[in-house]
Amino acid sequence: MPIKVNNIILDIEDDISNLKKTVAEKLKISENALLKFKILKESIDARKKDIVKFNYAVEVSTEKEQQLVKKLNNKDVIFEEEFNGEQLVMGNEKLRSRPVVIGMGPSGMFAALLLARRGYKPLVIERGEDVENRTKTVQKFWDSGILSTESNVQFGEGGAGTFSDGKLTTRIKDRRCKYIVDEFIGFGAPEEIAYSGKPHIGTDILKGVVKNLREEIISLGGEVRFNSKLQDIIIEDGSLKAIVVNGEEIPCEALILAIGHSSRDTYEMLYKNNISMEAKPFAIGVRVEHLQSMINENQYGNLASHPRLKAADYRLTSKSEKTGRSIYSFCMCPGGEVVAASSEQGRLVTNGMSNYKRNGENANSALVVTVGPQDFINESSKFGRVYDMDYPLLGMEFQRFYEELAFKVGGSNFNAPVQLMGDFLKNRVSSRIGKVKPSYTPGYKLVNLSACLPDYVAESLKDGIKNFDRKIKGFSDYDNILTGIETRTSAPVKIIRNDEMQSISAEGIYPSGEGSGFAGGIVSAAVDGLKCSESIIKKYKISD
Repeated sequence: MPIKVNNIILDIEDDISNLKKTVAEKLKISENALLKFKILKESIDARKKDIVKFNYAVEVSTEKEQQLVKKLNNKDVIFEEEFNGEQLVMGNEKLRSRPVVIGMGPSGMFAALLLARRGYKPLVIERGEDVENRTKTVQKFWDSGILSTESNVQFGEGGAGTFSDGKLTTRIKDRRCKYIVDEFIGFGAPEEIAYSGKPHIGTDILKGVVKNLREEIISLGGEVRFNSKLQDIIIEDGSLKAIVVNGEEIPCEALILAIGHSSRDTYEMLYKNNISMEAKPFAIGVRVEHLQSMINENQYGNLASHPRLKAADYRLTSKSEKTGRSIYSFCMCPGGEVVAASSEQGRLVTNGMSNYKRNGENANSALVVTVGPQDFINESSKFGRVYDMDYPLLGMEFQRFYEELAFKVGGSNFNAPVQLMGDFLKNRVSSRIGKVKPSYTPGYKLVNLSACLPDYVAESLKDGIKNFDRKIKGFSDYDNILTGIETRTSAPVKIIRNDEMQSISAEGIYPSGEGSGFAGGIVSAAVDGLKCSESIIKKYKISD
């Protein structure tokens, strides 16, 4: 059983090569006595400005470990229990047709990878393009404003996370998280994601990782079909019998729905087929851009330019005294850019993206306000037709309504509505751009962003910005840029499933990942995909 040593502190000027020596000193043994040595976690302690330290947790092995740990009697030196979980045993029910995975985002990729490694030869259906061609299509949209509604920032190989920052932070505690990180490294991600306190891969590297993962699935007998859209499902006597893809009926009795949070036409198709779902809260707001140098200086003080320190990030939360609503930063992208992320014509959405080096001039983050089912009901009269108040897709229609407003306010050409933060706080249209330059392409229009946000969201954001300035000096400076709008923080619905991970409406349908309302990021979505595949494996044996 390995020894875990916590709270190993190095000064910013200490070379990381000193880490092993420092650990040996803490264990009161020689450095040569460390038979194995592995960094488990690295985090930065910048609570005191101008005094930045690195905190490590490591795993080691040595001789007479039991005696050593007992003798030291140190809360920072403990045995790390290894997971000895029950082996995944294949079920007895015959699977007549190969399992199908809808969606090639994190949930779908890892679901398909596990099935392929267990010999189930899954069929993966992805409405968008492979990552190579998808990248060209997305860049064309960013350059020209010409949108493909089937292959874009939301749809295509790798999912929406491919054009973000590749963040691997998660709040869930699950043994599968380490497996996922290890797999990412095996497919080409930087090794530091295994121990970094805030791991990220970066959009530029993630594209290659995704391609390598797809090739592994195919090499194991799986099939991946791009430009292929799930159009319908066929249910008989409460069980899935087949699916319709690009007009072709495909027999299917085990279907993992890893559709992503923007597959609105798929939500509508599932609703038409009486698949049980419910509206769920999400958040709406804007993207904020600051100079990255300002964020660095607030975080690290005089050490902001130190070569060992990477671009600083932040995570902020507040509550509006006026509205009582929560305001928070989301998907913070150090040294990144704000990107056009629309997936429907006539509707404008933004997102944030960073490459691995995070060396852009601006930092950006979503600033969003929580909204929920009661808001959707209250505003449903604006959505263009009369809806039943229990319609589970009211949140989706709420998103569409404000995305259409943003599209019109921005000039009806996928230019984004932009406003200086000082003008937003004073409720007036901006007339100039200052020291912070908008990074969004294809273009922008100076507006009053309150014209494309609910009043209570705009008021909450103003309160939040003022509060955040107390935590980060300069956060509310006049020239900081706000870009509208951010609506795709999470899925607007949850597809209801049982303890076997199956839809309560139809046996054989496994709702999975962020699009089904069960995850909130790359790692948690991948974990959920693995759980769905495990459920299939436990139930079915491979057909002869």
